[in-house]
Amino acid sequence: MHSPANPAQAAMPSNDKIAWIKLSSVRLPLANPISDAKVLTGRQKPMTEIAMLFAEIETADGHRGLGFSYSKRGGGPGQFAHAKEIAPVLIGEDPSDIARLWDSLCWAGASVGRSGLAVQAIGAFDVALWDIKARRANLSLSKLLGARRDSVRCYNTSGGFLHTPLGQVLKNIDISREKGIGGIKLKVGQPDSALDVERVSTARRHLGDSFPLMVDANQQWDRPTAQRMCRTFEPLDLIWIEEPLDCYDAEGHAALAASFDTPIATGEMLTSVAEHRAFIRARGADFLMPDGPRVGGITPFLKVAALAEEAGIMLAPHFAMELHVHLAACYPTEPWVEHFEWLEPLFNERLETRAGRMLVPNRPGLGLSLSERVPGWTVEQVEIGRRG
Repeated sequence: MHSPANPAQAAMPSNDKIAWIKLSSVRLPLANPISDAKVLTGRQKPMTEIAMLFAEIETADGHRGLGFSYSKRGGGPGQFAHAKEIAPVLIGEDPSDIARLWDSLCWAGASVGRSGLAVQAIGAFDVALWDIKARRANLSLSKLLGARRDSVRCYNTSGGFLHTPLGQVLKNIDISREKGIGGIKLKVGQPDSALDVERVSTARRHLGDSFPLMVDANQQWDRPTAQRMCRTFEPLDLIWIEEPLDCYDAEGHAALAASFDTPIATGEMLTSVAEHRAFIRARGADFLMPDGPRVGGITPFLKVAALAEEAGIMLAPHFAMELHVHLAACYPTEPWVEHFEWLEPLFNERLETRAGRMLVPNRPGLGLSLSERVPGWTVEQVEIGRRG
């Protein structure tokens, strides 16, 4: 076997640098307008599209990574504008220094805050850099981070929105189960709570007593209503009741978690590690639901997960299953991943579900490539730097 002439030199780190970045603002249309409780209470309009921010990064040595963030309803153009402004910070930098680069991107736009839209724009870069690192190692993202399992429990949300008639909801439940999905979540939070009770009770009878069932109020109950609804749903043996209160009401969520056997889940709307830390300290969630793109990517997500682990809180990442299946695979306690097929048209690859679980892809990195349909949905694009 040939040995390097200078072993010390062979062990030296790469001098690879980030050379080129392409940012794309993409509007993904949804097949049907989507309504949850925020629509029925008049706070939002039905959702007709998802605004995606894609970051493609290439190094001088030719290594490439793909990352993304997103916004539902407003915010997409703002994310793209912020990402475009801070992207030059990365040019010429070592792509492996991900934590340092996250800080650099954050401080480049810190005058508009270190949460919310500002960090959501960073999320696309951060995911792309982790994708590069895993691809260079010829490992899936989950294996690079330290996987604990090759599949994760999954539940479907997209079939249970409030715009869907109850009869179709039951049909959607059957379709999900036939696909090997292991849980069902229904939207609740309607102004007439009797309608919520009817939908959830009917679904429970349809599923049987033991099949995992969750509900999601999307922040639309006040504290007295949440108390009554949690008490009403207690006999239905739900896996969790999600966002019964405003997403920043840690004290109110904690009171519900302490009062009822049914677990309380929340966290998807929080957009920083600090906001999650406050909920964890208050014991405001039995299931924490961090969203990787919303908190700024994989780097801050791992910090949130470490805090949750230390506190003994269960994990159920929100949306973006294409990313979160990898991150959930690394969490010590068995997590849940949310099955949403909405983003599938953006990618060439598909995730597989079997026997109630989502299989973790073993392709290098995220294991994703953009489909040929994406250019048709692209509304704005910019390139920074120069390809080799």
